[in-house]
Amino acid sequence: MEYSKEDLMEAKKQIWGVGENMGTEESKKIWEENAQFWDNAMGDESNEFHREVVRPKVTELLSPNPADYILDIACGNGNYSSYLAQRGASVVAFDYSKKMIELAKRRQSQYAKQIESCVADATDRKSILELKRNRAFTKAVSNMAIMDITDIEPLLMAVYELLQESGIFVFATQHPCFVTLTEKYMTPHSYYDIAIEGQPKEQIYYHRSIQDIFNLCFRVVLCQDFGQIKLRFFVS
Repeated sequence: MEYSKEDLMEAKKQIWGVGENMGTEESKKIWEENAQFWDNAMGDESNEFHREVVRPKVTELLSPNPADYILDIACGNGNYSSYLAQRGASVVAFDYSKKMIELAKRRQSQYAKQIESCVADATDRKSILELKRNRAFTKAVSNMAIMDITDIEPLLMAVYELLQESGIFVFATQHPCFVTLTEKYMTPHSYYDIAIEGQPKEQIYYHRSIQDIFNLCFRVVLCQDFGQIKLRFFVS
């Protein structure tokens, strides 16, 4: 099925909101309400799906080591940051939910010397670039969060700038063809659903085809005039 220009513009409105990114603000409010439930459900070791499916492959692709300085994007309650800290890495972890970061700091307090937890907005390039410290990140990682982020292009641009030359960005996401079994697969759109049974509020998912995700990644790299990064991804 073919879609008109008007269809595509409407889809963009659904994803990016109208005016000042209403989609992001609404999503943030939902995650503020879900934060305590999420922290309880994920705990120190995360849930079975993350432990058995996501974490092993992400870690294989990321290959963390004690020399690494890693940016953990949309870190939630920080349990993957602590997993990296246990392997000797230093981490700057961020989430746009203030409540989630409060919970992450509390839960991961034993790794305070290795993990810096911050509030930042993954849809705001300037907000992410404020996480720049006195050394470049060797790697960046995002565990099952790309589909929760309203607009990922600012994130990709900022990560490119923050990583050292030939740095690695690993992200895991749900496979869009298995979660949006509709004729709208090729059209960006948003919808409400849950990640964990019993969560207080349905979160907003932002559907992008694999082609959309690749094109955004390639466009960001082509727009830069320096260095290179290695992009690694895992779809579940």
